[in-house]
Amino acid sequence: MKTHNDMIAAWKKNSTFRQEYDALEETFALFDALLKARYDAGLTQAEVAERMGTKTSAVARLEAGGGRQKHSPSLATLRKYAAAVGCRVEIKLVPVSQSPRCEQEKPARDTRRAQPNHGMQPTRNKPRAADA
Repeated sequence: MKTHNDMIAAWKKNSTFRQEYDALEETFALFDALLKARYDAGLTQAEVAERMGTKTSAVARLEAGGGRQKHSPSLATLRKYAAAVGCRVEIKLVPVSQSPRCEQEKPARDTRRAQPNHGMQPTRNKPRAADA
């Protein structure tokens, strides 16, 4: 009998399967992080649900990826879950690798966009002395 990993490895030889599977990598990583946080906290789904003020079935759906409806959890729900398991939510934007294929797919850069302020307070346009 093949293991789950053996089946995935065999299926990944199919290029269509591999593309679809790889496209879900970030989603899988999120749900793996949810499960790991709960296990590390030593909590059951029922205990997390109680701390979140919801039902155990809602936590099960969240950890399973939304169930049949494939609903993406809101940031508020992720924060409640994180607090229930003694964590906090951290979201990062990570640059895509600079492979030649990625370079071709990038849209033309819009130089009018605001530059990142690297965690500083938002800047407001102040009127110039000539405008006052």
